[in-house]
Amino acid sequence: MKKGIWIVLSLLVWVNSGFTQDNTRWGTWRNWGEQVDGTYRNPVIPSDYSDIDCIRVGDDYYAISSTFQFSPGVIILHSKDLVNWRILGHAIQDVTQISPALNWDKMNRYGRGVWAGTIRYHDEKFYIYFGTPDEGYFMTSATNPEGPWEPLHPIMLEPGWDDCSVLWDENGEGYFVGTHFADGYKTYLFKLSKDGKTIDRESAQLVNSGSGREANKLIKVDDWYYLVFSEHKHDKGRYVMAKRSKRLQGPYDEEKQLALPGREAMEPNQGGIVQGRDGKWYFLTHHGTGDWSGRIMSLLPVTWIDGWPIIGTVLPDTIGSMSWGGEMPFQDNDRFNMQRSDDFDNAVISEQWEWNYQPRVEMFSLVERKGWLRLKAFKPLVENELLQAGNTLTQRSFRTFRNEVIIKMDISGMVDGQKCGLCHFSGQYSFIGVKQVGSTRSIEININGEEKEGVTLQEPHVWLKSEWGLDGKSIYSYSIDGDNYQPFGDTYQLAWGNYRGDRIGIYCFNNKEEKGYVDVDYFHYHIQK
Repeated sequence: MKKGIWIVLSLLVWVNSGFTQDNTRWGTWRNWGEQVDGTYRNPVIPSDYSDIDCIRVGDDYYAISSTFQFSPGVIILHSKDLVNWRILGHAIQDVTQISPALNWDKMNRYGRGVWAGTIRYHDEKFYIYFGTPDEGYFMTSATNPEGPWEPLHPIMLEPGWDDCSVLWDENGEGYFVGTHFADGYKTYLFKLSKDGKTIDRESAQLVNSGSGREANKLIKVDDWYYLVFSEHKHDKGRYVMAKRSKRLQGPYDEEKQLALPGREAMEPNQGGIVQGRDGKWYFLTHHGTGDWSGRIMSLLPVTWIDGWPIIGTVLPDTIGSMSWGGEMPFQDNDRFNMQRSDDFDNAVISEQWEWNYQPRVEMFSLVERKGWLRLKAFKPLVENELLQAGNTLTQRSFRTFRNEVIIKMDISGMVDGQKCGLCHFSGQYSFIGVKQVGSTRSIEININGEEKEGVTLQEPHVWLKSEWGLDGKSIYSYSIDGDNYQPFGDTYQLAWGNYRGDRIGIYCFNNKEEKGYVDVDYFHYHIQK
């Protein structure tokens, strides 16, 4: 069927689906996630949760997402209904187990680090496997998904591989699949040791190749083993495919396209297929074409037709397309919310936070001043360069109708050469904050290295704010009383870069010496649907 006809059919399905309001164009949604009428609308998380994989264990769903250079690494999500999620924790507390390049004194893995992984539950234990493009494949395991997770164990130290998956057959034999993207996107199946820590390189079987084929997921449903993956062709985009076999070892000769590329929906293509508590099947996926909000997360229905999992709304010729909503998979009393705000009342960093690279641990504290986060200043690797400054504390920005982030800082501990404040960054950056030159403190704004200085400050406290909407245009402002805010600087367009959407964070560094600190009372993040 002609491509134009497919597009028309897709639009007709959306118009008649009952979920067109606020979702007819990418990024214009007013409503998302669970609705009051027992339905949900995509995206379920309008934030950068890329390279998703998902499993169900009993009444609980667990998902993981790639974290690149951020620490802690491999974020773990938890849900009861596949729509409402909370951040459960992370699998890697120290990303320098992967490489010293991920440490605060190197900061040399933007766009690299932890790529896509897989989470599995086998023999009463949780397993996570993932790859890095420069170092190879690693794994860890835990009895509980909250952790503690074992130290990372390398299973293949070789660059050029990505997007691995694991499956155990009914006899307990494990198999590992991964793509050698550096050699023409060739995907191999390997035997896995009983403890899950070793793969047999000599057992390698070529099961897929070419056309940018990656995003591997191994699953078994009824009598079939499936290798679900994505494929990319320049004239079509990226879309979901599958191969199947009656034997886990293959051969995987049968092949089918499961969904259209969905370019108008930023190509949903990589995720986990899971059976819900309602008995139905779902595909939890990211939208693979990144923009300033990153590769956000949606939930698509799966319809089994002739033994193939068709993803999304089923069109003629048995192929799937983007679905913008449906009935809630399950109504549960535990409706989780994604953590955002923090009053820094705990003695450890809350789960929503990730440092830009492995932090210098002696240079921050949550106990030296109870109820405050203390960031101690030290020199960046490159003077005045935010992306080369250690110990920047970050979390994902959301793409909602209205976003407001406010931090309150006590700047009385600042010294000459120090800068601190509120920032946005991806491949580029902006920040509003306070700088001190000699004994003078003043407001400043910096957009990709272009600085503008504002009023001098005499007060010990300052409030900083960033506001943005669905268009991702951030407006900065500041206050000296916590009530009245003064806009400052030009509008900053949040951006995509290094395979990541925008991050919002708190920074503190000193261009001259290792001296000075700032105390942060709170980080309040409010959103409006």
